[in-house]
Amino acid sequence: MGASGTTSPASPELLLPEWDPSGPRRAQLEAGLRDSVRSGRLRPGVRLPSSRALGIELRVSRRLVVEAYEQLTAEGYLVAARGSGTRVAPKRGASGPSGPSLGDSAVEA
Repeated sequence: MGASGTTSPASPELLLPEWDPSGPRRAQLEAGLRDSVRSGRLRPGVRLPSSRALGIELRVSRRLVVEAYEQLTAEGYLVAARGSGTRVAPKRGASGPSGPSLGDSAVEA
């Protein structure tokens, strides 16, 4: 990524930090996207770049982007539909997206 991060032409709100060489890139991409959704920088309904386009832009494999998108979809931050692309999920309350309920005994981190 460039010195000031990267902004995707498809989604100007997508601003990700520099890669940290000490950590896995997939985890960094997931954290960056998750933070962008939580902070409101990526608003509900915003379409994310295709996995191919984002992979090229970030100089990572398309598979890495696909896996990050899949993880965030499983967590409820993104929604994906074949032919419609990947979008930021609608908010589900004040705390933002949430995954499946783990029961009343679950403690949030």
